[in-house]
Amino acid sequence: MTYRELRELELAALLRIHKDQRVLDLDQLLQVSVDQMHGIEIEEWPARIAEVAMWLIDHQMNQKAGEAFGEPVVRLPLKKSAKIVIGNALRLDWNTVLPAEEASFVMGNPPFVGAMLMTELQRGDLASVTGDAKSIGVLDYVAGWYFQAAAYIKSSTIRCAFVSTSSITQGEQVGILWEPLFRDQRIKIHFGHRTFCWMSEARSRAHVHVVIIGFGAFDVPVKRIYEYSNGEPNASVAEVRNISPYLFEGTDTVLRNRRYPLCAVPPMAWGSQPRDGGHLIMSEAEYKDIIKENPTSINWIKGYTGADEFLNGVSRYCLWLVDCPPSVLRAMPSVRERVDRVRSMRRGSKAQTTRALADTPTLFAQIAHKEVDYLLVPLHTSESRQYIPIGFMSPSVVASNACAIISRASIYHYGVLSSEMHMAWVRQFCGRLESRYRYSKDIVYNNFPWPQVLSEKQRTAVEAAAQAVLDARDQFPDQTLADLYDPLAMPKPLRDAHKTLDRTVDKCYRSQPFTSDRQRVEYLFELYQRLTSPLIAEKRKRR
Repeated sequence: MTYRELRELELAALLRIHKDQRVLDLDQLLQVSVDQMHGIEIEEWPARIAEVAMWLIDHQMNQKAGEAFGEPVVRLPLKKSAKIVIGNALRLDWNTVLPAEEASFVMGNPPFVGAMLMTELQRGDLASVTGDAKSIGVLDYVAGWYFQAAAYIKSSTIRCAFVSTSSITQGEQVGILWEPLFRDQRIKIHFGHRTFCWMSEARSRAHVHVVIIGFGAFDVPVKRIYEYSNGEPNASVAEVRNISPYLFEGTDTVLRNRRYPLCAVPPMAWGSQPRDGGHLIMSEAEYKDIIKENPTSINWIKGYTGADEFLNGVSRYCLWLVDCPPSVLRAMPSVRERVDRVRSMRRGSKAQTTRALADTPTLFAQIAHKEVDYLLVPLHTSESRQYIPIGFMSPSVVASNACAIISRASIYHYGVLSSEMHMAWVRQFCGRLESRYRYSKDIVYNNFPWPQVLSEKQRTAVEAAAQAVLDARDQFPDQTLADLYDPLAMPKPLRDAHKTLDRTVDKCYRSQPFTSDRQRVEYLFELYQRLTSPLIAEKRKRR
């Protein structure tokens, strides 16, 4: 396809140059040929097919050029061919395929293999090209091509572009991949196609969310960002001075894990982790059975929710035996039996840390729960939802480690986190599980820039709009949060309440309306930089 497009460009140029002129030797004018194309393919059969396909395209384009000029192009016998090397692109020295000083462009569509799905061989491939980069275990396989390309194009004017899984522009991967490329290889991003859906033409119709990133080891004055909306094939194009590794206009700064919130807001924690083999957790039927057998056990049972239970309205319970006196535990045979199973499970674990917990079988492995109201944020939710459903919980319910919790959060905090402003930040910076949102307290929440200059009137307006969202939910008591936040089925009162909240929160940042997620993220990222590097931001402003 690349060769065909180059030949099309060449033909268009020749037709313009030689318009109304008789061409005596067209073959001498045609400068693009198959032997200028080089490639690497790990399997022999596809490599051989590609070589033949190149000849076929060459023949077709020769015919097209001949028809355009009325002069046949004959390149027989075949003396030129594409050079396609069979091998592993992350293990080969690319200079053996084509010396860097002879190369102009590098492009490709590397394998889409997530960090958790790589084989040991693929992990070894990645490690072989990442040098001194840290924490590479979270990188997708495609990241290897960026490291390999950066080494190949060092101190050259070669331009590169790869179709890549969008995850390398989101979450924790960004800092791990791009920071060493910017620092050590002086890479600059020249253009970026923001996330869009890549549909396969195969029978399975597999699809994945991808980006296309163009880069080089030199800067260019004008850079372009291509934005896709609602799956439309045509992108809007913005010309910018610099493209951040998140593919919006901004500096080359990357977000790093932060232990505490950037702003003065309550800290977020992971929920409590049982690590109990399921013996401290109960279904509603099991809960009723235990209460029937041991009536006093009701004092030592709390509600229990993970992300799925919270979103789908499923009732579950847990034994919460913190401060339970030994005599009380001994008087509850059914509870004691469950605790004994927890101890056996932990003792039999291969993990030393789990075995150590066998000495305290009545307790969760990690306890984050406090006897106060809190805000619950599901860690994994569908990317199709416009908003992550979050909600207030009482201390009578323990949130599992599938959730994040914010103790003593106010209705104002709920309002900002439920707004489009925060969701734009989430969509840009959260990690992904497949394509689902994977919320992160250290990357997303702790780095989020909250409104800085907030009047009492603005705060009251956010609180009122946030309460209106909760009131709209209450109009549908028989519906789960998964039902209410289904993008196709979301009730109009709830949608309208969220839109009002969006506008109210937006105005806490600036009076001028935001028209897109990218605008919101660019504004928030600039605010983040002012908060984290105030002296640098002040110098930039003065200039």
